[in-house]
Amino acid sequence: MFNSPFRKLPTIVVTALFALFCAGAIAQETVTISPNYQFSRTSNFRHALGTANPHAREGMNKINALADAGAAAAAPDSGGPRYPADLEYLGGPTVPTAQHHAIFVNPTSSCAPNSCWGDPIGFLHDLNSSNFIHVTNQYVGTEHGHRYPVGTNYVISYPVTPGVPLTDADMEVIAYAAASSSGQNGYGHIYHVFLVPGQDECFTSGFTVCYSPDNPATFAYCGYHSSFDVVGFGHVLYSVEPSVNVNGCNVRPGTPNGQLADSTNNVLSHEVFETITDPDGSAWLNILDNGIFGAEIGDECSFLLFTPNFINPTAAYFDPSNVTLNGKSYAVQPEYSNAGHACLTRIGDN
Repeated sequence: MFNSPFRKLPTIVVTALFALFCAGAIAQETVTISPNYQFSRTSNFRHALGTANPHAREGMNKINALADAGAAAAAPDSGGPRYPADLEYLGGPTVPTAQHHAIFVNPTSSCAPNSCWGDPIGFLHDLNSSNFIHVTNQYVGTEHGHRYPVGTNYVISYPVTPGVPLTDADMEVIAYAAASSSGQNGYGHIYHVFLVPGQDECFTSGFTVCYSPDNPATFAYCGYHSSFDVVGFGHVLYSVEPSVNVNGCNVRPGTPNGQLADSTNNVLSHEVFETITDPDGSAWLNILDNGIFGAEIGDECSFLLFTPNFINPTAAYFDPSNVTLNGKSYAVQPEYSNAGHACLTRIGDN
């Protein structure tokens, strides 16, 4: 975590999207954010899903481990037998219940909100109504109920410079713009920032650790979850969801909803489970020095399918599991269960 100066909001138009699942309709409401408004962010945490490229994943794992090292250093030994992949609780907050809010940044007529990424709003709705989400029960201390519904979703028009990546500072502005327009913040709300195809994004303005499929030298991650505090406003949880149907981030061919939708769902699911169980890097993660130090619930179960060829000797896809969520077929990765000491897609008969 680190301190940062004031952030200045550019001119942003925020449109609220209310998804009506039964009718299949979307109602819109527009909110304009003042171009002169400033906010002070006091702390920040980030944890990313590395690309399927094994070299990039190795580097991303090191970055994630550094982000978690401060909290993990103080974690006590719980005693008894050890399962090397089990997560340890470090005492920080979790997310027992929350609303999901999708934010679609700069959609166009050819890249419409939601459908340009498959159907992430529908996926979040089905995930909340499934058994799969109950893998989190053991970590958040709640056993029953559909606790993670879809809330208000947004479209944001945000200024970009062609060829220049956005940064996490931009993601904070975007997440804060949506949260402040409705006053919905804290651990009860998770904002998912969806970027259009071709939009690169980097951790910082140094442009060295990025989602940049057009620049392999900096292409390190497919998405991440983060949190920050705003003086006078409170805590904001968000994830960054680039367009991941690209080499290095997409799932294997032949999944139930096609590579576009299931690649989106796979990364989104990964970040949802990690936000719930470790929103600030101080709750549930692996603290053993066994090669997966700093791994969260999703990192330990993100499997790869290597497909080397003459053109790309390190080619690989994410290799998710086929699951049924609320009666619909998806392909998403499993999540680690301490109760089962394994990667699972369901818990009991809940």
